[in-house]
Amino acid sequence: MALNEERLFAFLQRCVDDAAATIAAGTIVVGARLGLYRALAARPSASPEELAAATETAPRYVEEWLRGQAAGGYVDYDPETGRYSMTEEQAFALTNPEGPVYLPGTFQLALGALRAEPRITELFRTGGGMPWHEHDPEVFTGCEFSFRPGYAQNLVTEWMPQLTNAEAKLRAGAWVADVGCGHGASTVLMAQAYPESTFVGFDSHTGSIEVARKRAAEAGVADRVTFETGTAQDFPGGTYDLVTTFDCLHDLGDPLQAARRIRASLTTDGTWMIVEPVAGDSVADNLNPIGRLYYSFSTFLCVPNALAQEGGYALGAQAGERPLRQLAQDAGFNAFRKAAESPFNSVYEARP
Repeated sequence: MALNEERLFAFLQRCVDDAAATIAAGTIVVGARLGLYRALAARPSASPEELAAATETAPRYVEEWLRGQAAGGYVDYDPETGRYSMTEEQAFALTNPEGPVYLPGTFQLALGALRAEPRITELFRTGGGMPWHEHDPEVFTGCEFSFRPGYAQNLVTEWMPQLTNAEAKLRAGAWVADVGCGHGASTVLMAQAYPESTFVGFDSHTGSIEVARKRAAEAGVADRVTFETGTAQDFPGGTYDLVTTFDCLHDLGDPLQAARRIRASLTTDGTWMIVEPVAGDSVADNLNPIGRLYYSFSTFLCVPNALAQEGGYALGAQAGERPLRQLAQDAGFNAFRKAAESPFNSVYEARP
């Protein structure tokens, strides 16, 4: 076998980049937890000793951390002064968990998911599943911090106005079910934006429901927001004006039954808002960095969770529009369309 050395070394370089990114994920989470990014961003520049003093950390660890961050482009280094700094863009993406972009949350989610590697390896052999609640707690918190910035940036200003009559109903006073709500980030954001409406969030993970209740109380919306344990297939029905599923439909073992349950719970002119990871309809469409990210998360989180449920069917995080449209039609919805899109999410509207 004759190897093409140019292609071989290009592949080796990719592997080095991936290995560096994998271990760097831990340093990014450390920097966020210890306030290293925030402290550095608050200064024009800092030496390792100054940053360590400001964060009550050990200088030698901070020095090594800063070197790695500079090598990865997460902070800047001035070789003449030996000092480190952050650009406005770096600070914007790394320091504010309440902002529209907060990258440490994604790395926290990845580290939490990777702790299940021995279990996932075994599932490859058996074909079984791993329920959501059996993952490391970092997965649940990482999901919140990873997804919430995108929702905060787009949900009220970009996505909701594109739905048919939904925003007018919310402003007048609607009854909303947020199915698969996790820690309630999407539910609370909607409640804050639409004070005349009432919201109930459902999730199968009891621990997440408990956190969601705390988040609602902290946000001052607990008088209009409740959270209950329930699955997408059996959440309490009613006549909801709007049912939302944020980045969770692809995690379900029986998405068709969930879609039917949602259809039965809507008013005659209600709306199902489906927010899913952005994806093309074919594998070839998704062979890009975002597709790689979602396929990898899906291998550790989404597919195992779906295969652990009744139904045993897994859409995966890169399902694309075509199977979602078919799902809505099979569940009895008469109208389905893509309403909006952001860099990481597609938003679909299904109506009776």
